[in-house]
Amino acid sequence: MRSVKTVFMAALATTLLAGTALAQDYPTKPVTVVVPFAAGGPTDTVARLVAQSMSKTLGQQVLIENVGGAGGTLGAARVAKSPNDGYTLLLHHIGHATAVALYRKLPYNALTDFQTIGLITDVPMTIVAKADLPPKTMAELIDYVKANKDKVSLANAGIGSASHLCGMMLMSALQTQATTVAYTGTGPAMNNLLGGQVDLMCDQTTNTTGQIKGGKIKAYSVTTLTKVPSLPDLPTADSAGLKGFEVAVWHGLYAPKGTAEPIVNKLNAALKVALKDPTVVQRFADLGTEPVPEAKIDPKAHEAFVKAEVDKWSPVIKAAGEYAD
Repeated sequence: MRSVKTVFMAALATTLLAGTALAQDYPTKPVTVVVPFAAGGPTDTVARLVAQSMSKTLGQQVLIENVGGAGGTLGAARVAKSPNDGYTLLLHHIGHATAVALYRKLPYNALTDFQTIGLITDVPMTIVAKADLPPKTMAELIDYVKANKDKVSLANAGIGSASHLCGMMLMSALQTQATTVAYTGTGPAMNNLLGGQVDLMCDQTTNTTGQIKGGKIKAYSVTTLTKVPSLPDLPTADSAGLKGFEVAVWHGLYAPKGTAEPIVNKLNAALKVALKDPTVVQRFADLGTEPVPEAKIDPKAHEAFVKAEVDKWSPVIKAAGEYAD
């Protein structure tokens, strides 16, 4: 009669062999990456660049599906509830961590319902305005907003969006509150900024660089502590009057919890290749960003980073008193 230990070891060996075989075969069909925001936005841009390169490495198409709404939580919830077979992934930004504090009732647990695959990029943000807003410099803008807080409108792409978070931090730094105008995505918000229906916006370089270079909007500063090479004429907010002001939007790739380690490793390897792809690196540079260091393109490092971001942003959001149901 076989001992319990023998049966257990046999079962473990079978599981390991099955996992190895799964990794060798995977993927056998297209992989879907859910972007929890509208098409054409900054996170969508990052996702499409990475997906195109990963497709070549994986030997299957990596398709993008935009599932917008509720500050990115609808798309995230869909992935959390998807089969953990590696065919439905999530590419989300900083909002994955801030949603923990922003939403009183999330339909998932951001820290335990996902398997981290790796961080992708840190995108600087820009403080921009409609082309004919009177202030010419960041210092003038600070004075203008404080003096006209009841008249100045600040656009964002909805609760939980990167532009919402940056705008919230900007108003906190200015110790004032402009009129916030929330849109259903970055595209509509930018369109109204271009059309002059709103005054200000704080958004990612991946969405604003082209408009800034085209002279279609007015730019005041970048939100990183160092200047952005693709926008060399823009000062940092820190050097232009908002001491210590720093906001960057990181992006990461996730799978549903319980995804087999061999599949996670294969996806991680493909992501690392994508972030060294000269085409991806150049397009990122054109958009004012770059891939994260390789040490951060790691599932464990990614997991620890998300936890640290939850701890960092939760008190800021709670102090601002901005919540969504």
